[in-house]
Amino acid sequence: MAIGPSPDHPAPVRQVAHALGGWIARLGWVWVDGQVAQLSLRPGPGRVFLTLRDPDTDISLSVTCHRSVLDVIDPPVTEGARVVLHGRPQYFDRRGTLSLHVDEIRPVGIGQLLARLERRRRLLAAEGLFAAERKQALPFLPRCVGLVTGRSSAAEHDVLANARQRWPGVRVTVRNVATQGDSAARQVMVALDDLDADPEVDVIVIARGGGSVEDLLPFSDEALVRAVARARTPVVSAIGHEPDTPLLDLVADVRASTPTDAAKRVVPDVREQLQLVAGLRDRAGRVVRRWVEQERAALDQVRSRPVLAAPIRQVREREQEVRDLRARQHRCLTHRLERASDELASTLARTRALSPLATLQRGYAVAQLDDGSVLTSAAQAPVGSGLDLRLADGRLRAVTQSTAPTPDPTEPFEGART
Repeated sequence: MAIGPSPDHPAPVRQVAHALGGWIARLGWVWVDGQVAQLSLRPGPGRVFLTLRDPDTDISLSVTCHRSVLDVIDPPVTEGARVVLHGRPQYFDRRGTLSLHVDEIRPVGIGQLLARLERRRRLLAAEGLFAAERKQALPFLPRCVGLVTGRSSAAEHDVLANARQRWPGVRVTVRNVATQGDSAARQVMVALDDLDADPEVDVIVIARGGGSVEDLLPFSDEALVRAVARARTPVVSAIGHEPDTPLLDLVADVRASTPTDAAKRVVPDVREQLQLVAGLRDRAGRVVRRWVEQERAALDQVRSRPVLAAPIRQVREREQEVRDLRARQHRCLTHRLERASDELASTLARTRALSPLATLQRGYAVAQLDDGSVLTSAAQAPVGSGLDLRLADGRLRAVTQSTAPTPDPTEPFEGART
């Protein structure tokens, strides 16, 4: 039957409390891993009250146990210690509270902590959070450096002192946070998000001095690692010393072995840069001088050539060549004109010799009938026929009075007689 099915049939408090207790009791005995956030010891052999916190999230649980459970632990459990508890959840009806009743507490040793950190590292590596291709390059000269570190700590002093020694004009925005303990990871995340949202901050350094594995646990917090992976601003991890490798070193864009090394990686050395500029300037000067010398030598070599030593000589040589070519051209043209004139005179003479007018001038005449046809036979002009004789200087009109046959060609022509 359902409890409190409607406003008309509400369930009494005791019934709901008994139901909650029954449901919670079904979980049975479990092993729980957590961090002791608060420990309340009272004189006598009575009960001990603890607050167990999840180190990765802001969740805690009340724990109760008999004093004898703590007395057998050596060294004694203190606040901040990682432990594994064997307990059973209990719901107290009268107070309406939930508590975990414990019959065994086991402190987590260094080996166990390292094994858990290794499992967490593999999980995050499988997600690609440590991949090299997602890491960002640091700016050459950041406008502002964000520093997340402990208040008045040696790490803060090292970063600030070395950064300002390397580049006196560097601007650093400091966020002081707890660097160990229960709230360290959360405070670092808040400071990281704050600096990441500042457009003036070009790089963020998270720094802390050396310490034990337990002291550096906040910098392997899964939530902090994911926050660094989400950051748009390049992050430099400078946690502990060279052997210390929290998970923050793996997800950060650059890992520095110490806070001093972080300052060297983030800020360039002004003296080194001035020396580099001076070296580049000297190198550029040598290159320019060498180039000028090469060009000057090439110019001297060009100027020493005959064409530049006596430039008018070639002009005169070309002038004489032009004159010779013009004379040659004139001779050739004159010769061709003379030949053409001789050919024209010869052609004219031949033409005149073949001309009918020339024949007429030698005493011949062209006889034409009245119809205009040329007389070529005596038979064409019987007696009484009218003839038109064409001479060299005019025309004559004649009439045929008689005809005679052609004389013997061997006899002399009467017209040729004197």
